[in-house]
Amino acid sequence: MNRKYRKTIIAGNWKMNMVASQVKPFADELKALSPRPKWCETVVCVPFVNVPAAIKAFKDSRVAIGAENLNENAKGAYTGEVSADMLADLGVKYVIIGHSERRQYYGETDISVNKKVHAALGAGLQPIVCVGESLEQRELGITIELITLQVKTALANVPAEKMRKVVIAYEPIWAIGTGKTATAEQANEVCSAIRAVIRSLYGARIARAVTIQYGGSMNDKNAAELLAQPDIDGGLIGGASLVPAKFSAIIDAANQE
Repeated sequence: MNRKYRKTIIAGNWKMNMVASQVKPFADELKALSPRPKWCETVVCVPFVNVPAAIKAFKDSRVAIGAENLNENAKGAYTGEVSADMLADLGVKYVIIGHSERRQYYGETDISVNKKVHAALGAGLQPIVCVGESLEQRELGITIELITLQVKTALANVPAEKMRKVVIAYEPIWAIGTGKTATAEQANEVCSAIRAVIRSLYGARIARAVTIQYGGSMNDKNAAELLAQPDIDGGLIGGASLVPAKFSAIIDAANQE
């Protein structure tokens, strides 16, 4: 982490877990464990149907609410979809875009990710843009080339003045939900490469200011080591974000001196 230049962000991704009635008990326990994070911003990204309950449960705290996806269109005949304006109107601040599960199961592409980034920024939301490689791609030695393409496509035509709202999450697909984690050095190498891509597009000052998270099975046991790396500015947390004690421990790790 480098707090001199950029914000540390710990974001939980609940995925398709929890019902609305479970949100307040979770919030109460988390607030008791981590009442006032010193350094990092805490975000809880919840299923669409849980957003109102989460907004209410965390309204008196410093925890921001995020969504797990959005539709790239402003409105129209898209049954079952949710627009950026709908999320913003509820009080959502962040939205996850391009998660590997969305890419794998629902056919999202780098191009659709770019469209969603523009939709989010247009509504005043802060996109958490996910990029990452599969195990096969890593073994082929094309990780950096692939990540470079994903980042460049996701940020196509995003103006420099809006980059301060963009968060990038590096989530190696082979380390999500598998219990495997990249070493701290491996994770930092890719996060550093992501920052280099942003530097090539926007210059050093903006690249220094962009928050880059690690999203591959960060948990309460490995968070401190990962967050000690210079180019890892937070985490996009899956399973551990569903357990207040574990999520709080990760927040505490982000608050290390």
